[in-house]
Amino acid sequence: MNCIIIDDEATGRAIISQLCSNVASLNLLEEFSNAIQAIKYLNQNQVDLILLDIHMPDFTGFDFIETIKNPPKIILTTSDSNFAIQAFEYDCIIDYLVKPIAPERFQKAILKAESPPSVKKPSVETSTEKVETTSGNDLYVNIDRRLIKIDIPSILLVEAKGDYIHVKTENKNYTVHSTLKKIEKKLPDSLFLKVHRSFIINIDKIIDIEDNSVFIKKDVIPVSRSNRPELMRRLNLL
Repeated sequence: MNCIIIDDEATGRAIISQLCSNVASLNLLEEFSNAIQAIKYLNQNQVDLILLDIHMPDFTGFDFIETIKNPPKIILTTSDSNFAIQAFEYDCIIDYLVKPIAPERFQKAILKAESPPSVKKPSVETSTEKVETTSGNDLYVNIDRRLIKIDIPSILLVEAKGDYIHVKTENKNYTVHSTLKKIEKKLPDSLFLKVHRSFIINIDKIIDIEDNSVFIKKDVIPVSRSNRPELMRRLNLL
């Protein structure tokens, strides 16, 4: 089974490479220190398995999965145990290994990779827990296993920060483990607009527009060139 390693830390790559060498059925083709290099490689080469780190600068493991088409089987290798529920939202992810990885646990994950896909996933993978849900004008966010209610019209903006989003409201800010794509689906189109790959804004909260930026209270939000026409169309211009 041909595989590659994607991990920004040299020590992490070395340890996983050693684990791979102890499994006769694995053929390690390449190692990559960032996801962009791996994407370029996969555009021209096919692999059966990717051993993927989550936390990497600029481009996370989840960003990588959402970018590539028809991803092969993926085993996440990470020092963070907090992303298991999110991980199993992806059909391509077959296991979640927390560093330091024991050889026995690694071999068990490889056996999963070698097995034919099952119809049903383990219960942790099919968890019905949601990062955020909506009810009328309320948005419920899951923070530390508590559902916190946010009044949707009070939201000023939402900013993506790696594996998290920052929700800024009139009175308080919230950091939520989620993606901009997920929360965008739950916010009303009549009030909110994605103006940049990292920002969603409440149009009603704009106080000024200058060049390719909008001002919401003290925040200056960049507006991408591709999103500017839609923003201008949505404004009530004189």
